[in-house]
Amino acid sequence: MSQLTRRAALAAPLALATPALAQAYPTRPITMIVPFAAGGPTDTVARLIAQEMGRDMGGSVVVENVGGAGGTLGAQRVATARPDGYTILCHHIGMGVIPSLYRRLSYDAVNGFEPIGMITEVPMTIVGKRDLPAQNLAELVALVRQRREGLNMANAGIGAASHLCGLLFQSALGVPLTTVPYRGTGPAMNDLVGGTIDLMCDQTTNTTEQIRAGTIRGYAVTTTTRVSSLPELPTAAEAGMPGFAVSVWHGLYAPRGTPAEIVTRLSTSLQKALAVPALVQRFNDLGTAPVTAEQATPAYHRQFWTADIARWRPVIQAASAYAD
Repeated sequence: MSQLTRRAALAAPLALATPALAQAYPTRPITMIVPFAAGGPTDTVARLIAQEMGRDMGGSVVVENVGGAGGTLGAQRVATARPDGYTILCHHIGMGVIPSLYRRLSYDAVNGFEPIGMITEVPMTIVGKRDLPAQNLAELVALVRQRREGLNMANAGIGAASHLCGLLFQSALGVPLTTVPYRGTGPAMNDLVGGTIDLMCDQTTNTTEQIRAGTIRGYAVTTTTRVSSLPELPTAAEAGMPGFAVSVWHGLYAPRGTPAEIVTRLSTSLQKALAVPALVQRFNDLGTAPVTAEQATPAYHRQFWTADIARWRPVIQAASAYAD
């Protein structure tokens, strides 16, 4: 038998094993890593998706929170996991920012993952504690310029969506605020409700119910149009900050090297989950909506992610907001 024939004979069982593996997958629970604290907006999105994907795949998808370092600890956990489809990542816009924001990482922030599909794009809101004297965004801008460092602004750590939105807010006003990083926006929201924190810029998935309940004050949404869940809240442009717009996208990732058949199975399950009426309604209640089936594919997700990395790079460099 020639060397070439021998190699082909050895490779044949492996080639047959891959489809069989994909057909059997999953045979045990899948862990979905959320790189932020429980109770935050990304955690909310992940748990809604995990529940429906678990039903579709005939098993459980367990959410595990691995917070810290602006989402990089959880991302590292997935990037270095075994690429067998049993450890996946639910992350947000930070995946487009981390490559430019951090000089040194222990994992490859771009090539360490296989995109599975996008989930949703969530509007941000500028919010403040309930007893802040500013009644609207114009008054808030005046208050910020008057007090300057006397006001504090919470975020979920460097690279988190709340950090990026807060950075753009301060840049737009040309006024630095005292920033207070947390391990997640869930704990930050608790302190905002309690009055320890003055301001925060966070996703509607984390702020809508608090704004409705009156436990915090909503000033504006950061999209070009108002959101249906908060119809009375003006856009930043309407309230006097033209051009201020940012939304937060979420997506799923597997470790690099995960077999294409498994990535496809996960993407198909994600697409089915995003079409479940109860999930669509829940997303709507939180001020967002699922992406289309096309956007929940690996190809679209990779294209979008690559473009977002390029979009944020000059913003981060201009702000000199690098982290070690």
